[in-house]
Amino acid sequence: MKVITAVAFMAAIVAIPSIALGQQPIQESKDVAISHVESLDLAPWADDMKGRQLRIRKVTVQPGGVVGVHSHDDRPDASYLVQGSLTEYRAGGFRKERGPDTEHTAGKNVTHWQVNEGSVPAVLIVVDVYNPTRQ
Repeated sequence: MKVITAVAFMAAIVAIPSIALGQQPIQESKDVAISHVESLDLAPWADDMKGRQLRIRKVTVQPGGVVGVHSHDDRPDASYLVQGSLTEYRAGGFRKERGPDTEHTAGKNVTHWQVNEGSVPAVLIVVDVYNPTRQ
């Protein structure tokens, strides 16, 4: 009888955390879609990671708005354009229009500016690896 009581007691101890915490973790993903993967090699910044942070931001550019000229030599980024459109410009005549539901990366040797030439706000989710002491 003592053995049965001890086994029941141990089973209760194991079960209590899952009951107290609610639902058990779901192991399998279901009904999840992942977009095209856009990636950027971080090796060019490998010797300069001290003090850097991974940051995510939502950036809204109103119609006619401009993200002024900037370089990504010190700040690699990946972005996802949720809504609207943006036209990217670089020196030398480079021009590329991005529409909604598109990914983009910018790394070393990229200096550009972007203009919302559309009629609705452009909404970007931007993730970058930056050093706050250099901003």
